[in-house]
Amino acid sequence: MTTIRRLGTAVAIVLAMVAAGTGCTVIPVTGPYMVGDDGTGGDPLNKPFQRMIAMPPQPNWGPEDTIKGLQAAMAAYADDPSILPQYLTPEARAKWSAAGPVKVIEDAFEITYPTPRDGTETVLQVTLKAQWVASIGTDDAYAPTAGTWDGGTFELVKTQQGGYLVNKLPAGLLLTNSDVVRAYRPANLYYLNADMPDRLVVDRVRLRMKPTESFARTILERLLKEPTTALRDAVTTSFPEDTTIESIRWNEERVLVNLSGPLDPLDLSAEAALRAQIRHSFADNDVAKGRIIEIQVDGETYAVDRPDPADPWLDDGGDTAYFVDNGAVHFMGKEGPAGAVPGAAGEQRAGYTDFALSKEETGLIAAKTSTGISMAKLAQDGRWQEVIQGTELTPPTFHRDGSLWTYDNKNGVLLRYDPASGREPERVPAPKLAGLDVARLRIARDGVRVSVTTGENTVQIGAFTPTSDGLVLGNFRSLATTEVGDEIVDVTWSDDEHLLVLVESKAGQILNEINVGDGETVGVPLKDRLASLAALDDRVLGEVRTDKETKIVELNQDRQTWVPKVESNAGSPLFPLG
Repeated sequence: MTTIRRLGTAVAIVLAMVAAGTGCTVIPVTGPYMVGDDGTGGDPLNKPFQRMIAMPPQPNWGPEDTIKGLQAAMAAYADDPSILPQYLTPEARAKWSAAGPVKVIEDAFEITYPTPRDGTETVLQVTLKAQWVASIGTDDAYAPTAGTWDGGTFELVKTQQGGYLVNKLPAGLLLTNSDVVRAYRPANLYYLNADMPDRLVVDRVRLRMKPTESFARTILERLLKEPTTALRDAVTTSFPEDTTIESIRWNEERVLVNLSGPLDPLDLSAEAALRAQIRHSFADNDVAKGRIIEIQVDGETYAVDRPDPADPWLDDGGDTAYFVDNGAVHFMGKEGPAGAVPGAAGEQRAGYTDFALSKEETGLIAAKTSTGISMAKLAQDGRWQEVIQGTELTPPTFHRDGSLWTYDNKNGVLLRYDPASGREPERVPAPKLAGLDVARLRIARDGVRVSVTTGENTVQIGAFTPTSDGLVLGNFRSLATTEVGDEIVDVTWSDDEHLLVLVESKAGQILNEINVGDGETVGVPLKDRLASLAALDDRVLGEVRTDKETKIVELNQDRQTWVPKVESNAGSPLFPLG
């Protein structure tokens, strides 16, 4: 007999430690699970986390203990909002609100007094000095922030019973980095490309864990809401407005998601997309991984989703690697060179640089020349043809719809050429790029995000939003800025959410992999000086130039060492839609 387990609201207290002097108790929990289960209960829908239980202010506390206790109450506010108001005077309770972005600071912060004190004051000004770590927006987006946080001025009032209450304080919640690590989890949510809804787009958020519900429900509740600001209007969803979650249950074989709302069980037009959004939003967060997902509407089966290795919703456009030898494009096999591509693109020629590939099924390649951008079919009858003219164009980049893009710095316009139409390149609105020195554009394989390098040391991330007049490039936000004097050598997408940025610094080259959703950065060791990069998922190829030769190296699976891939006469590594 198969047993269906409903997620209850019991919280297992594994260990409680009173943090002396911080006004809090930290309780590691795993979220709700059945009594009698172990730490995870075999539960595929949960992740362990630690819950903060705050303490009210104490009459024997001085100003510093009061501020620390207040901050701990802020950390616990989402779980128990009753403690924090006990730290505030009636006036402060009437004015203060937890609304707005969450400010995240380093664990070690300093409490100082702007003016000298003698201990007899009934009203006291206190300043909290700390280093910024990040902010978590009202849209759950995590944005790393550097520098000193200087908004921490508090006014304390001494009470007749002893101790202090806070009369004035900054708006919103102030959390330490440890608070966020303990109680939040990074999560990837999947929406649909608004212009090409057969492709998923990942949206990275930080979700507050809730002791009263499973992580699976937390994910799905957030997926029913709008995406983060970075993807607003650039993506859409298959869930009708006002869809709600009735329950999420599981057994040894499957997860049962019961929805309610305007979903029509007889209308299956959105069924495949809805299955894909749920499947990937669960699986990419290690929830319900490998299990069958049954989606119900008011208790009746709507769709059944089974794990599929050939899932088309994250199609990358092909996985063959290529390289260039004196202007001739070659295939790269598992062991090295595998021959030239057919047609003119496989023939050596001078003056062609900055190659780009379309989806493999489209079979197009583009390159930059001194007079513009030329394109050719990867076919025996393929011939190079100049399709965009200009002397100050950025290297070409392909969109997954088959169109070719570049930025014309001379005229300050973003250009799109559609090979299917054969018409002249069209101008695409990108107002935030006006007046900037655009060095390169790279369209991600999801067809939505775009990395834009401006000048020598800044990378921004934008997004295509569809309008009645076509696409618009906007939603820009800064991703990385190097130090003055350093230069960005190359930028390439490794997957939908990670960008590889190669920098030439005074101390040598630096290669970082940056999550475009939350700015998380991982350094990649380098052995040789690289001239360019190409990447696809776990594969990273680099071009090494010396006085004698050019060669291709590949980053090993250990992400620590590089191995030769093509020993000589090979440069400009390429992947489709790279």
